[in-house]
Amino acid sequence: MVTLCLPGRIDGRIQAPVSKSSQQRAIACALLAKGRSRLFSATDSLCADSAAALGLAESLGAETAILGDRIEIESPGAAAVMEPRSEGLKSLSCGESGLCMRMFAPVLALSSHPFVLKAEGSLRKRPMDMVAASLASMGTSCTCESGLPPLRIQGPLGGGGYVLDASGSSQFLTGLLMSLPLARKDSFLRVENPVSLGYIDLTIETCGAFGAVIQRSEDYREYSIKGGQAYEARDFRVEGDWSGAAFLICAAAAAGGSLSISGLRQNSSQPDRAVLEAAAAAGVSFSWEARGETLAVHGSRIHAFDFDATNCPDLFPPLSILAAAGSGISRIKGTHRLKAKESDRAATIATLLGNLGVRARLEDDTLIIEGGRIHGGGVEAAGDHRIAMAAAIAALIASGPVEIRGSECVSKSWPDFFQAMDGIRRHPA
Repeated sequence: MVTLCLPGRIDGRIQAPVSKSSQQRAIACALLAKGRSRLFSATDSLCADSAAALGLAESLGAETAILGDRIEIESPGAAAVMEPRSEGLKSLSCGESGLCMRMFAPVLALSSHPFVLKAEGSLRKRPMDMVAASLASMGTSCTCESGLPPLRIQGPLGGGGYVLDASGSSQFLTGLLMSLPLARKDSFLRVENPVSLGYIDLTIETCGAFGAVIQRSEDYREYSIKGGQAYEARDFRVEGDWSGAAFLICAAAAAGGSLSISGLRQNSSQPDRAVLEAAAAAGVSFSWEARGETLAVHGSRIHAFDFDATNCPDLFPPLSILAAAGSGISRIKGTHRLKAKESDRAATIATLLGNLGVRARLEDDTLIIEGGRIHGGGVEAAGDHRIAMAAAIAALIASGPVEIRGSECVSKSWPDFFQAMDGIRRHPA
């Protein structure tokens, strides 16, 4: 699919998309809770990653329904889920969702039944060797093929003392924290090199909302978890997505106008809330309105900024366009976190910017961008939803239209992204 994006101003009001990070965690907790849970959100749109998690829950015995602004999940409970009636290997699809695969792997490892987690599309090329090695070190059987999906898993994961190197991602740690409250024994987990700390808090908060208690140290390195707990069916409010909102914020700052974004939690644990810190460093003006329920962003004169995105790597694409829109040389640190995304995202961003006439280079662990004029032209999304979105906001301030090839990949996190952008884009005067 090819989408042609035109220059223009950003102005108006918009609802933030649903956080797939919050939604997938809530789906997993609802699956592990016996009874009916209702997951409420501000929109009825379900992205591909959340649909994959919901489909996996259905394959494990839950009955699900999407009813307007809520998802209802009727689950037989963790015990029934972990011991399916059918004998033999049970095969489950994670679609293209890395979180789905890394999160559900330790959950399924609670069972003595064999499972295989399959991948589709770009997920087939994303590394899973850390998941396999970690679960194997914890006394379960978990294998993959040349470090890549599918994952073949058989437990049981019984609890106890574990050490985990989480330097690559917090997603496996999320699944481990979800699973250990259900283990037979109490667990003590030592985590080396924790990253994306906000997502760890989001996991603990979501588990807590469904009745599972997880205690952590202040430095995120030690976790104490009582075994034999039970998840409880609950009503749960899914957050708006700071990752998606980051594109709106950077678009409004560079091409505003002013934009009011509703549906974001001001005190969210999502790491990508740090976009406000980066935006402020670039000179962006914003404020909270309607008793903290609406974020207002105003068009600003952007200047160069430095920002460390190690703990929020999904901010690289929108911040790279913000940097390109400003004057001077900006530096965004943490590119080592981008290798195992839907594309080699650091290289893909540099290519995108280069195709639009912006000078960018990778140096050590940093993306360096020389701001200035953005040209129109044709770009490849490279199967990466966040690259397609970055190209769309670059088009707003480009000298001509930008043609995005492979733009359908936005369905992974925000199916209505281009329609949403059309709703707030104003033609140049």
